[in-house]
Formats: sequence, structure tokens, C-alpha cells
Amino acid sequence: MNIGVLKETQKGERRVSITPKIAEQLKNKGFEVFIEEDSGIKSSYKNSDYSKSGAQIRTKEDIFKNADVLIKINPFDNSEIDLLKKGQIIIAQLFHKSHPKEMQHISQVGATAFSMDAMPRISRAQDMDVLSSQSNLAGYKAVILGAYEMTKIFPLMMTAAGTITPSRVLIYGVGVAGLQAIATAKRLGAIVEATDIRLETKEQTESLGAKFITVNNEDEGEDMNSVYAKVASEDYARRQQKAVNKSLFQADLVITTAMVPGRRSPVLIKEDQVKQMKNGAVIIDLAAAQGGNCELSEFNKTVVKHGVKIIGTTIAPESVSTNASDLYAKNMYNYLIHLTDDNQFKWDLKDEITDETLIVFNGEIRQNGKTEEI
Repeated sequence: MNIGVLKETQKGERRVSITPKIAEQLKNKGFEVFIEEDSGIKSSYKNSDYSKSGAQIRTKEDIFKNADVLIKINPFDNSEIDLLKKGQIIIAQLFHKSHPKEMQHISQVGATAFSMDAMPRISRAQDMDVLSSQSNLAGYKAVILGAYEMTKIFPLMMTAAGTITPSRVLIYGVGVAGLQAIATAKRLGAIVEATDIRLETKEQTESLGAKFITVNNEDEGEDMNSVYAKVASEDYARRQQKAVNKSLFQADLVITTAMVPGRRSPVLIKEDQVKQMKNGAVIIDLAAAQGGNCELSEFNKTVVKHGVKIIGTTIAPESVSTNASDLYAKNMYNYLIHLTDDNQFKWDLKDEITDETLIVFNGEIRQNGKTEEI
């Protein structure tokens, strides 16, 4: 089986889906690996690194012509889908619920598509879960970016000239990114508070030494089959706003991480609240790509509104591309090994992992394990 690794074309993207180390492991498993020229340059991987691992450096056109499986990180755009052949298999983060037209396009070509972001959140799939591996880095990097953008330091510091009080950090969303942000900010000496619609995250927050801001959710955020929060009601949003405002208005750095799969990010910070924040405060909005948790966020932009610096970004994967590529590649390797047997796809639709991540199968669009009409 020929596996083709394509160069990422999305603006600002620096990652690569397969690293030289993983390319060598795939080669040892009997796969042939084609790497588009210069795919790994921005992650510090040279073409010669891939050649030494046994991979073949090819042009984009050659890869589309000869690969059985095409791998990326970001969704295939329409120009790339036009190059697909009937029966080819693509694997990437397709975000299929947000890109129905692209899924239709793939189905019309007669290709098959697996979406890495549709991975079920079960223990068997943890080593394939790219959302977790990348979000971990996002939480870490958000704090580092915040530290750079702030005009204050994080820790308490006692000097001959006087005492510097520690900065206050507020984090919305205690998922993978939020937990890493809490841990990182605490290590740097900040006073950290966090809130989440899922009350079961209170214990996790406090175990890291942060204060959890409790809002009675009346079971709104509970979902035993998901680690994601649900969309909150307007009533809950009002109660959360009231409970969090005191901490928000005192915060030097605010990091928002709340996202709901397939839907616009919930607006957690409105303009009226920004107006009451400290002059010079910084908001890092990690949900900006899906609309943003702050009403004033703009994706991939830094804006200053009412004295508050608001940075709308996804940040971590692109800015720490070597680590992010390494983790994504390991996820991809484990996923490919799970899907195949003797270098051939098993197509085991009774398996939860295969069933939920297989979005288009030989031109038929699937959802929730069922085939839908095209």
C-alpha cells in the first residue's frame, strides 16, 4: 500500500502529518511512503531526513497519481479534491459537519474519507486522538503567548524596591487545553481560576491548585459519553456571566478554550464585559477559528478594544510545529495500524473507531454509522 503525505497549504500552518521517524516505522510495517517535497521543512524536518528513513520524495502531482492513501492534517480543499481518483482514500481532520459541500465533492469523486477529528473519545482510541494531543500543546502555548503579550510577570517577586504581586489568570473551559493551561500558569506562579459547564471538572481543576468557579448547571453540561461541553442555555450563560464577572474583571490574562463539535463556539465574554476588564488585560481566544468565545475576537488577528488586547488564534499546533507534528504523526501511525491488517484496510464497520471516523465510503456519505443518500 502506498501512503502519500501531502504538504499543508493552509495559511500559517507549519506542521506535517508524518515525521521521518514515523515514516520509517511505516516502512518497516511494509508500507511505501511518499512525501511531498519540503513538507517537513517548517517543522525542522529536511527532505534528506525522510530519504534516510526510507520514504520517497515526490511531487504533489505524482503523489495524487500513485498513492492509495493520502494523508494531511487540515481538510482537503476543493482544488485537492479535484485531483482525487475514484477509490482513493484520504485521512485528515475534515471537520465534516462544518464542511458539507466538501464532503459532497469527495462523494462525487467516488473517494473514501476518514476524519481524524471524529475519533470517539474512548480509552481504546486515546493513542489516536489528535484533538487531545494538539489541544495539550495549545493550552501550554496559550499561557506562554499570554506571558509574552502581558505587561506584567506571573509570579510573586520580592525585591529591594518592593513586592510584585502575582498575576491573575482566568481560564474558560477545563478540557485538555484548559487543564494544560492551568498547570502551566500555576508553574509560572500565577493565581489561577477556571470555570466549565461540566461540574465534574471541578476536582481536576483543584487538583492542579487552581480555584474552580462553580455555576449550577442543572445537568446542562453532563454527557457521560463525551468530554465536550454541550451548548449552554441562555439562562446558564447569564448565571455563568454573573458568577465569573468578578474574576474576569480582576484578571490580567484570560484564556478561553470552549468549543462544541460541529457548531459555532459559544460566546462567553461579551463586549460589555470587556469594557469592565482591567486596562492592559490580555484575552487569548483559542476558539477563534469557530467564531470565538469572546464577542470581539477576530481569527488570526490581534485587536485592542477598550484597553484589552484580544488575540484570536488556534496557536499551538502551528507555533510548536516540531512537537505538534511528532504527536500527530504518532496518532496517525496508531490509527493506520488499527485500520489495516497485512497492509490492507479491514473495513470493520462494527468497530466503533472505524465506524465513527469513516465519513465517506466509496462515494457514499455516512454519519453515525449509517449511510446517507448523496
